[in-house]
Amino acid sequence: MNAVQKIGFAATLAARAESGKPVTIGLAGTGQMGTDIVVQTALMPGIRLGAVCEIRAEQAVDALLLSGRARADIVETASASGVEAAIGAGKVAVTGDFKALCAAGQIDVIIDATGNPNVGTMISLEAMKHGKHVVMLNVEADITIGRFLQEEARKAGVIYTGAAGDEPAATLELISFAQSTGFEIIAAGKGKNNPLKFDATPDEYEEEARARNMATRMLVEFVDGSKTMIEMVAIANATGLVPDVPGMHGPAATREQLGQVLCTREDGGILNKAGVVDYSIGKGVAPGVFCVVKPKHPRVLERMIDLKVGPGPCFALLRPYHLTSLEVPLSAIRAAVLGQPDMQPLPYPVAECAAVAKRDLKPGDVLGKIGEYDYRGFAMTWREARDANAMPLGLAEGARVLKPIKAGERLGYDNCAPNEDFLITQIRRRLDQSDARFLAA
Repeated sequence: MNAVQKIGFAATLAARAESGKPVTIGLAGTGQMGTDIVVQTALMPGIRLGAVCEIRAEQAVDALLLSGRARADIVETASASGVEAAIGAGKVAVTGDFKALCAAGQIDVIIDATGNPNVGTMISLEAMKHGKHVVMLNVEADITIGRFLQEEARKAGVIYTGAAGDEPAATLELISFAQSTGFEIIAAGKGKNNPLKFDATPDEYEEEARARNMATRMLVEFVDGSKTMIEMVAIANATGLVPDVPGMHGPAATREQLGQVLCTREDGGILNKAGVVDYSIGKGVAPGVFCVVKPKHPRVLERMIDLKVGPGPCFALLRPYHLTSLEVPLSAIRAAVLGQPDMQPLPYPVAECAAVAKRDLKPGDVLGKIGEYDYRGFAMTWREARDANAMPLGLAEGARVLKPIKAGERLGYDNCAPNEDFLITQIRRRLDQSDARFLAA
């Protein structure tokens, strides 16, 4: 029997592998997502993992061993030259210094899987400084200063892109398809995977996090809705779609109901306008993403109904899965081989993920990380956030509370002071100043 032939992008990967010049990636972070990427790259043609940056070296080593690497093939080093030597010898380097990772000449692409907004900012800029493409799995950093990073990448002649497999990029695939086939985009978003509990804290989820082999803080970031808000803001900033209302609707619309719920009031739904981002907690939508569309011609409407897509007048196109970190290496290859991004922010502000207090906060409190005890994400349009003096979620870590804040109230520049030592704070400050020109638009 003949072997199944490689087609499409798989053929491109096979050709790259046969050329003996695989795309070499450097990975920052080996948490749950990073470990998946380590394993996945070992299974794919045309790509290789050259080095991993992780402050907990043993965690990176464990990930590499899990992927099938022999311990003798793992080299711990603190320098760019050490990373170079390891890659040249066909081994994988482990370093605790992101500057060494980014400076290594044989690395083509840096994937940031740290999940820390400030760290992701530093890694991205260092990578661009050394001519590396950047795949940003760190959506928290992207929604805070993604426009700045995109412009820096353009100046450096490299690609800055969101990560394939993450819900924002997966949703963009559907939006692109719908636009290409001439549909009006009514709404786009995701099904929420985990039960929604706005006041979730790590104490409640330690056991579940251990069972799922993930950081408790990361699990809580999903449960308390922060990750959903972050991801929908990322889609907004890449497309121009906006939250219909602050915090979005988040209806319990099932997979079959999406097209009749996340549509405008004129068409029987709950939206005030078309062209929005939102999410559903209804059965059968998660772990997928969706795009609600409306045909522009009665013949197309007739065909969509005939094809059992739904009753109309709006229809939900669904991608019933997203493979998160397992798809991320594809973005690295497309950036390096094709010079194509999977997702990039627009050059102007669209939406903001503000921070809302989970508990009563008092003056002098220094805030922890996303997914901990102090705050959660809240999606708004950029103009609404600007008018409310809201502080971006990506600046909340390390911020100092200036005035009493009740649970459920937004964090703002009037009641919190972000950590000015963080590079991301300094960059965002400059962005905010330059963004004043958009207020009159």
